[in-house]
Amino acid sequence: MREAAHERGAAVERHGPLLTLSALALVVGGVTGLVCALFRLCLQQADRWRDMAIEWAHGQAVVGFLLVVLAGAACAFAAWLVRRFAPHATGSGIPHVELVLREEVLPAPVILLPVKFVGGLLAIGSGLALGREGPSVQMGSTLAHLISGLARRPWADCRVLMAAGAGAGLATAFNAPIAGAIFVLEELVQRFEHRIALAALAASATAIATARAILGSQPDFAVMPLDPVPALGQPLFLVLGVIAGLLGVAYNRSLLATVTLFERLRTLSPEMRAALVGAAVAAVAWFAPALVGGGDRLTQSALSGAGSLAWLPLIFLLRVVMSHASYATGTPGGLFAPLLALGAQAGLLFGAGCAALFPDLGIPAPAFAVVGMAALFTGIVRAPLTGIVLITEMTAAFNLLLPMLAACFAAMLIPTLLRDAPIYEALREGTLRRERPLKTDG
Repeated sequence: MREAAHERGAAVERHGPLLTLSALALVVGGVTGLVCALFRLCLQQADRWRDMAIEWAHGQAVVGFLLVVLAGAACAFAAWLVRRFAPHATGSGIPHVELVLREEVLPAPVILLPVKFVGGLLAIGSGLALGREGPSVQMGSTLAHLISGLARRPWADCRVLMAAGAGAGLATAFNAPIAGAIFVLEELVQRFEHRIALAALAASATAIATARAILGSQPDFAVMPLDPVPALGQPLFLVLGVIAGLLGVAYNRSLLATVTLFERLRTLSPEMRAALVGAAVAAVAWFAPALVGGGDRLTQSALSGAGSLAWLPLIFLLRVVMSHASYATGTPGGLFAPLLALGAQAGLLFGAGCAALFPDLGIPAPAFAVVGMAALFTGIVRAPLTGIVLITEMTAAFNLLLPMLAACFAAMLIPTLLRDAPIYEALREGTLRRERPLKTDG
């Protein structure tokens, strides 16, 4: 009896810290899911108000146009919030989270939470081509740091919970719980750690349970039922992956060049740069409201095969310019949502060409749009597992897993051969220059 009791006591002592960590991960996920779901709801409402305001302004002629442009320039307030209160909140925040997990910079203070929430709402809501996932990831990580501090956990546990909170933020942003957990391992820490994997799964589970109670459980995008791709059509997806890989290299290099250019415009304050970009984007919104913002409407249009193909190349280029300029302003906002829209558009264009050249294969263009999202994500971020699972969860297109594997393989191979750095690796270097590195005793 004594030996059995001793063994039970030893087991509790051995597993106690892990059970505490798991319980805290569940709490982190629930809180992150609540905050990020409210963020999504606010962004949805901001999109509705922006569309209503533009519709009303069209009845006011020139005065209406000037009011729309002035409203777009108001995103300068987001840049002011970042500069004045939380420089850590600039851009997507994912590079900063990665540096914190690598113990190269200090975690962001709690003030980041309202700055990221309000700043992201102002920037994305005004129409800048930015994604909701960047703010969600960084807010999730910061919430985890706050909860760890309140629970008085050591840094080892805090680091695990911050990674899990970041994954929960991504899961909530795209209603993709498995992708959120994989993102933590594949991108944020870039290795498999059992404690982090356990915490990430727990946090993503409670985050999605909380978010779905608020937002619903439907996939983010509606895709028609798609038949399996015939064997003769599989090589076409390898070609699409090669194109996506080349586009990924071009996207990364042009984005970094744009960020560098904006940083050199020292005669203009960050607020003035944001105001100019916001005004320009608002001018686009006056003529085509669906072209601005995160890009979900464009993605859904491509996945439905809707819209004029003749205009698609121009829209693609315009969105690239807008996404680069929007990110370079330094206002809160991510890259994922805009690049998914670009991937869907590129895939749709490629699919239309394949339909014209190989009509007997019978592969619908939306199938290429779905695969194009995963392939371009891989070409830019170099996280193929995250990309495949993320797009599958967002579209429920499970029949396209094999084509996605082929396309993502090629999209990963091409940039690797060209020695092009993944986008977040490149952005980390710029973030590290702006941050104060942790001092070590050696």
